[in-house]
Amino acid sequence: MECLYFSADRCRSCTLMTVPYDRQLQSKVDRCQELLSDFGQLTFLPAQASPEQGFRNKAKMVISGTTDNPTIGILDADGHGVDLRNCGVIDPALRAMFPVIERFIHELKLIPYDVPKRKGELKHVILTLSDTGAIMVRWVLRTKKHFVALRNSLPQFVEKMPPGSVVSVNFLPEHKAVLEGQEEIILTRRTTLQFELNGIPMHLRPQGFFQTNTHIAAALYRQARQWINDVDPESIWDLYSGVGGFALHCAGEGRTVHGIETSTEAVEAAATSARNLGLEGVEFIAGDATEYALGAGWAPDAVIVNPPRRGISAELAAWLNDSDVEHLVYSSCNAESLARDLKRLDKFTPQLARVMDMFPQTEHYEVIVKLQRSAA
Repeated sequence: MECLYFSADRCRSCTLMTVPYDRQLQSKVDRCQELLSDFGQLTFLPAQASPEQGFRNKAKMVISGTTDNPTIGILDADGHGVDLRNCGVIDPALRAMFPVIERFIHELKLIPYDVPKRKGELKHVILTLSDTGAIMVRWVLRTKKHFVALRNSLPQFVEKMPPGSVVSVNFLPEHKAVLEGQEEIILTRRTTLQFELNGIPMHLRPQGFFQTNTHIAAALYRQARQWINDVDPESIWDLYSGVGGFALHCAGEGRTVHGIETSTEAVEAAATSARNLGLEGVEFIAGDATEYALGAGWAPDAVIVNPPRRGISAELAAWLNDSDVEHLVYSSCNAESLARDLKRLDKFTPQLARVMDMFPQTEHYEVIVKLQRSAA
């Protein structure tokens, strides 16, 4: 993939941009195998490749510059805007929204936030694309100064969006390096962005988390479902369940599934998906994964964990070791914390692993591992 922004040294986010994709993928496999080399019995399945470009279903764009000449992209080292609206890793359907965003900045006289001066109103625009073609647009403002203008312009804005889209306004009053604040007001009647991965309808609310690469997310869920169905457990916990991707894919007749997630937004979205599917025996609970496991008083046949980059806690690893859990599927976005956690999980044997290239053009990737309780 060729990127003029990278060549011009305007953006270096994609650190592997000049490396041919097949070499990128192989280097990720080699690195993952090196990190997990202590587990000699572990077999690596063929890596799951991604499209090289246009794979990002989410665009987190900093708005800078002026009302008449806004930049849509990132900030440089001095806090000034760098326009990246033609970024090649962002899905073309999202890039097509950037002229619409700029038009409404002009027409509504929205004032971009100036980071060095700490003045202005419009900080970010966050866009997410569903595989159905619908888009979620989230305007991130410093105050409510522009809120009425955005709300009143909704009919005209929605006309420029695909059917099933969602528009919201988020408020981030603090001057700090985060994307969004706590308060969010959804402007459209529709409150969730619907995906349909592998025939499973899933819902995303504005502050929920969804994988940034829909192609790889679908493959990741299929792999977990295959491994779970191979062992056919009667009960499953999906810890760090997010919007319920693993739980919903692994649900089945006569099988109970509990998804545990700290985000109430994600829990509500996952519960909506379960209701739409008419699933019985599937429950989503807002809470901390470690606290839930330690306080549940019982253990399922199988557990799926999909933790943040820091991995699972030492307490959860110890609980899993001492529990009656027979089967474990670990999906990780950080193979270094995964390697540490697999050593902690010494009562389990890692059997299969697969690199899933969630983040082409960078050194990051996802890896999913199947574990079985070791024979006594």
